[in-house]
Amino acid sequence: MNHPAAAPADTPPSPETVVRPRLDRRAVFLVAIAIFAQESVWNFYDAQVPASLAPYISSAGVIGLIMGLDNIFGVVLQPWMGHLADRYRQRHGSRIPFILVGAPLAAVPFVLIPWTTSLPGLLVCVISFALLANSFKGITETLLPDHVPAVIRSRANGFIKIAVSLTIAVSAVISLLVVDRSLKLAFAIPAALMLVAFFTAGVLLHRRRTPAAPGANPAPERTLRQILLELVRDRDRSRLVLMLGIFCFAGTWSAMRVMLTPYGTEVLGMSRGAAGGIALPGSVAFVLAALPIAYLSDRIGQVRMITFGITVFIVGLLVGFAVRTPLATTITVAICSIGYATFSINAAVALWNLAPSGRVLGVYTGLYTVAQSTGSAAGPALLGFAIDFTGWPFMLLDAAALAAITFAVFAGLAARNRRRTNDIPEGRH
Repeated sequence: MNHPAAAPADTPPSPETVVRPRLDRRAVFLVAIAIFAQESVWNFYDAQVPASLAPYISSAGVIGLIMGLDNIFGVVLQPWMGHLADRYRQRHGSRIPFILVGAPLAAVPFVLIPWTTSLPGLLVCVISFALLANSFKGITETLLPDHVPAVIRSRANGFIKIAVSLTIAVSAVISLLVVDRSLKLAFAIPAALMLVAFFTAGVLLHRRRTPAAPGANPAPERTLRQILLELVRDRDRSRLVLMLGIFCFAGTWSAMRVMLTPYGTEVLGMSRGAAGGIALPGSVAFVLAALPIAYLSDRIGQVRMITFGITVFIVGLLVGFAVRTPLATTITVAICSIGYATFSINAAVALWNLAPSGRVLGVYTGLYTVAQSTGSAAGPALLGFAIDFTGWPFMLLDAAALAAITFAVFAGLAARNRRRTNDIPEGRH
């Protein structure tokens, strides 16, 4: 069964026909705190766990596969947990209890990672954290469309992604100042930040009634299977093509981020802590670019903006490959971060705006996770095996090849949407 066609992701409503609501800054600020809490641990996890695995595993490809396990768990867990949270929110008005229970449980194995003294013990902690953290990751991200209308979600997500970029800075600072002195303390700091920020934002958000209060739009509940079948059977393939593009870009970014610290030690001759700090200027570039990108995306469209960003991303990688120095690599990461910002701000928004109703936003966040997580799982492994074949000095060029595939997918989607008529009614949220 086909739902009423939604507007293409890169065809925003005309300013002449849409009165944009005011942004609820307090709600956006609280959501930003919650996502900051979540990403503070994930960014440090991506930056430092590969280095913890390196003494036990020599193959970059195998390390990439292990680092991709959390994304595989996300594919399985997040759509299901999102569906449960959708139903709970419709009945009780909030998703927050899922987060307040999951965060303390996930913090325990995360803090224990540097305490392990064997590969089996390390893998137990890594797998336990990945399972527990994925149980509420997508639920946290769905707080944004819960509190922000569709027509200004890119703008709101720009503020959210600034909070996410700050977690990259936090991870880099901890790497620079703490890792080489005390790895155990370094892992404890982001875990503590996660708990404090989650409980602060969670308690305050739990007291707020979201725009779609329980019972406001009574309708028969649909099963997860029915929602997914509706997506697959729809004659309009825009959502599926968009998910393919998300898969490609998420995989490329994750691969570069995971391999960046080993690249710094293997090719640039940096210490582990210094290599982990390469991402710091990138987070600054992300912050400076986020709001202009968010506002511009509302005018030119999400998919088109992402296509421009991939071009910037590829240029940055080629610069870093041509000049292999710590400074040039730092500049490369900054350029790539600007390109990635276009994707980070717009990809989930584009998919939310194509959802058939606001009652399935949790499931659609899960679908975003399916695309993002499978890409993030495959990307590090693909890049790792490419490095095994070409050598570490060619890592950035290998990443540029992956990014070129991503560009082809999004350019095709943008061209597809340009061929569509502009009078298709927007998705109902």
